[in-house]
Amino acid sequence: MQVHQILREKLVPGVATIPPETSVADAAAELSARRIGSLVVSGSDSGERVEGIVSERDIVRELGRCGPKCLKDPVSTIMTRRIQFCALEDGADVVLARMTEGRFRHMPVLEDGRMVAIISIGDVVKARLSELSMEKEALEGMIKGF
Repeated sequence: MQVHQILREKLVPGVATIPPETSVADAAAELSARRIGSLVVSGSDSGERVEGIVSERDIVRELGRCGPKCLKDPVSTIMTRRIQFCALEDGADVVLARMTEGRFRHMPVLEDGRMVAIISIGDVVKARLSELSMEKEALEGMIKGF
């Protein structure tokens, strides 16, 4: 299964972005309101240029390190800057392996150098489980002679 196939099934299309000057507190509120695990940090109006990603983990890590005073800081001070990207044609197994190896859960998807989507480890696992279920049904059908 490829990334573009997984994205077709995604419940919430698009990418949630915030500007780099957004406070950590506002980012946390946005994550909570949207019930998502990360926000792409983008200084461009279109949100197609990725400067970083801020996740729940980034916020919790900074709270543990500095306490509540970090909530007033801009997300640019805590965001992850070294982002790994994938392409629409990349396979789910490749994306899942990179996420697992890098210990991150969200990956922007690029097309022609522009961010067009974000894929989460949950999206990939859900697609893989669906694929395994279909394979199981096909095998059971063959065994039963259907």
